[in-house]
Amino acid sequence: MPAMHVRSVCLRWSRLLVGLALFAVGTFMTLRARLGIPPWDVLHDGLRRHTPLTFGLATIAVGVALVAASLAAGLKPGPGTLANMVLIGVLVDLLLSTGVGDAAGSSSLAVRLALCVGGIAVIGLGSALYIGAGLGAGPRDGLMVIIATRAHLRIGIARALIEGSALLAGILMGGAVGVGTALFALGIGPSVDLWFRVFRMGPSGQKISSNTP
Repeated sequence: MPAMHVRSVCLRWSRLLVGLALFAVGTFMTLRARLGIPPWDVLHDGLRRHTPLTFGLATIAVGVALVAASLAAGLKPGPGTLANMVLIGVLVDLLLSTGVGDAAGSSSLAVRLALCVGGIAVIGLGSALYIGAGLGAGPRDGLMVIIATRAHLRIGIARALIEGSALLAGILMGGAVGVGTALFALGIGPSVDLWFRVFRMGPSGQKISSNTP
């Protein structure tokens, strides 16, 4: 195997793993802020409240269900899909078990807002890195692609539909909703886009020109 190819593979996997770790850290930050969490995490939190599952295991369970649905629809998961499905949930549970930041929820509103916004920025960074690795979309991204393709919808509309459905299901199960949920919905897209621009990188990992609009 040529040395350049080995280097490229190692770089992509490093980008994927660092990205997933950062995604988990950002999710942990939004949980500790206690201002409401991202729509999919509202669903995971709701499941946690009604089953013996931890938050991380609920995340993995939902990911498994989505990958199974994607397979049934003919979309094969990549290695990044499987890594996304398992690692984020495991890492979030590990961080929650440390007790770090337990007191953050009783801090001032300014501190909690900063923690929430910082978490969204870190999730955006992690997303840009793992998506840019080009090793497979996450389970939720795969579902978005299937719905957009089968229903002939724009990606943004398909994403809004599945995020809204996950949020509604989570609310019905008592998941934590608040201003942080709205901040995530409004901020995650611009955050991911910002990091792609910082790295001058497209969604499939290709480099883009510095003067690309």
